[in-house]
Amino acid sequence: VQLVESGGGLVQAGGSLRLSCAASGSTFSINAMGWYRQAPGKQRELVAAITSGGGSTNYADSVKGRFTISRDNAKNTMYLQMNSLKPEDTAVYYCNAPRRVGVWNWGQGTQVTVSS
Repeated sequence: VQLVESGGGLVQAGGSLRLSCAASGSTFSINAMGWYRQAPGKQRELVAAITSGGGSTNYADSVKGRFTISRDNAKNTMYLQMNSLKPEDTAVYYCNAPRRVGVWNWGQGTQVTVSS
């Protein structure tokens, strides 16, 4: 499976962005997926996850109430709607399947920069 993230950019604090993750292959729809982020000098962290069918989601406390994860299995695509962005959300954002990390290669990520 190849993963391609897009939608990042530079936004002011309080603004919004919508990230997309396009996956190749036929196994996307049967895997839970997640959005990860890595800020400079920090470890990569999982910020949001969604079950294979999209019926259940989980969020890190730092983004709860501001970010919304969703997926469209017909399009092999996952999304992350990010609202009320804060400077501490600045990071490179990646997508992957939590159970496939180490098996599925990471994509190039998409840079999100939030200015104060």
